[in-house]
Amino acid sequence: MNAQGFVEGSPQKSDEQSSTLILIKLLHTAVWAFFASCIAALPVLALRRRFDWALALSALVLLECAILMANRGRCPLTDWAEKFTDDRTDNFDIFLPLWLARHNKTIFGCVFLVGELMVLGCWLKGWK
Repeated sequence: MNAQGFVEGSPQKSDEQSSTLILIKLLHTAVWAFFASCIAALPVLALRRRFDWALALSALVLLECAILMANRGRCPLTDWAEKFTDDRTDNFDIFLPLWLARHNKTIFGCVFLVGELMVLGCWLKGWK
């Protein structure tokens, strides 16, 4: 890797391509933070018995899951970012640590499932 951060022998990306990639990474990170917050909020909403909000956030997360499934398990922003770099590390398209980008779906999938079970449990408890 040279001083500019490019692999020796690879074509250097233009400033415009680099700027576009940074904007995509910022957008991707903001979208990720929004959905991570939705998922993290579910247990809190369950305990506060705010099932209206829990339903709304669950629907948004499930919509995102449908988008990912329709795109072969990949975020459409990843496909877009690929056009601006040859880098293919797990976090090339988002400002996340490598380990989190690599295990993101597993971690947040489990947290989402636990949150949904908490919502269901609190909702059923109210029916007694």
